[in-house]
Amino acid sequence: QVQLVESGGGLVQPGGSLRLSCAASGSIFNINNMGWYRQAPGKQRELVATISSGGSTNYADSVKGRFTISRDNAKNTVYLQMNSLKPEDTAVYYCNMYVISQNGVWRTYWGQGTQVTVSS
Repeated sequence: QVQLVESGGGLVQPGGSLRLSCAASGSIFNINNMGWYRQAPGKQRELVATISSGGSTNYADSVKGRFTISRDNAKNTVYLQMNSLKPEDTAVYYCNMYVISQNGVWRTYWGQGTQVTVSS
C-alpha cells in the first residue's frame, strides 16, 4: 500500500506565494509521473502541472509562468511552487503519482487534498 500526504495549503492574499508538498510512503519500487490537480467549488477537477521521471514538465495555460512543479526522487516528493496567486487559483489541490509497488503493480494514487484560498 502507498500513501500520499500533502502539506502547504492555506490562505494567502492576491499576489502572494505558497509552496505545496506531497510525499509518498509505503511499498514503493519506483514512481513515474507526478502531478498536481485542483478542483474549485462547482467545477470539475483539472490538471495544474505534471512532471515526468525524467524531469519534463507540463502546465495548464492558466498557471504558466506563475507555478513551478519539481520533484525529489530520493524523498518520493513532488512540490508545487505557486507565485503571483490570483483569486481564481482558489481550490482544493490534489497530488497524483503513478507508482510501481514492490510487488510489481502499477497504480495511480491521489493525495487527500489541501485547500488553497486566495483572498484579500
